[in-house]
Amino acid sequence: MIPLPKLIVLLGVLILGVHVTHAQSLVGKWKTVDDVTGETKGVVEFYMNGDKIYGKVVEILHPDPKKQTEICSNCKDERKDQQILGMVILKNFMHADSDYYRGGKVLDPENGKEYQCYIKMLDTNKLKLRGFVGIPLLGRTQYWYRDTAQ
Repeated sequence: MIPLPKLIVLLGVLILGVHVTHAQSLVGKWKTVDDVTGETKGVVEFYMNGDKIYGKVVEILHPDPKKQTEICSNCKDERKDQQILGMVILKNFMHADSDYYRGGKVLDPENGKEYQCYIKMLDTNKLKLRGFVGIPLLGRTQYWYRDTAQ
């Protein structure tokens, strides 16, 4: 039998470990899938910066070599005319609960517009990314899949 004080500490460590594991589950590489064509377009890597999550384009999957070096000509901020490969397109996401990240923004490099966004982990290898203007009802949803070739 484990003494009560040791049991409380052990349970606290286990609970904290589960929470930290869930918070880190978004970190890694994800294949982006176009919500219109269903085509896999690239790979975005999510990473922690302080207590927030960011995502940058680490691979563009296109047979045309010219597409590999595309620039964001429609961007309005410091990313204007910058190469999309290596660009941070998701920023400032906060972990809201076990599978939900909010408060961030997503950039669509094709039109240069930035949208409010939330991310919901559907399972270990699938996420739902919803970009919107004003309220989530007015937006687009994409489903991305973990890049298991890491």
